[in-house]
Amino acid sequence: MTYDPDRHHRKSMRLRGYDYGSAGAYFITMCTQNRACLFGNIADDVMVLNPAGQMIAAWWVALAQKFSGIQTDDFVVMPNHFHGIVTIHPVGADLRVCPEPDIRHAADHEFPHGGDLGEHMGSPLRGGDNGGGVDTTADVGLSRAMQWFKTMTTNHYIRGVKEDGWPPFEKRVWQRNYYDHIIRHEEALMRIQTYIRNNPASWQGDQLHPQNPSKW
Repeated sequence: MTYDPDRHHRKSMRLRGYDYGSAGAYFITMCTQNRACLFGNIADDVMVLNPAGQMIAAWWVALAQKFSGIQTDDFVVMPNHFHGIVTIHPVGADLRVCPEPDIRHAADHEFPHGGDLGEHMGSPLRGGDNGGGVDTTADVGLSRAMQWFKTMTTNHYIRGVKEDGWPPFEKRVWQRNYYDHIIRHEEALMRIQTYIRNNPASWQGDQLHPQNPSKW
């Protein structure tokens, strides 16, 4: 029987008992459904982002504008997955430079259709704030921030398929869950940063390459 994540039991990828709303740094990995290469390609060991990949990068940068207690660090958009470092800071540590989020200039990645930091109608996240602007809820937590990111990128990708002919996807853009690793010290942080920066150059041997038989 073929494994169907919608019908079969899925193990939690969270670390049991760990407070994901506490201050700390996390290495995040998200993979597209069925490892579909939706975000661009690797050329001469460099990731060449298509419009969908540029959109993913911009929404990641927008996390720090949406959630006042979050900072984003190194990240890379790969053809079929994403790696990034996010830091959650203690309540009251507002690291925003500008209180009004402006994703139009986030890391020089432009949104093909503009952007709205509020959740769409029917989103499970709606209600934590007024639907737009900056969320200052004390218990933002890693899971809520990552769900927001997946929701916004999915909605944007759907618009791209309908309006700009982006490659269609099967059932969903992202796999239902995501992977995280707690970064416990500076040495680990530097090692992960190096891994992220070198990821495009190691694409052929990456376990997430669509031709790699490993079950990640």
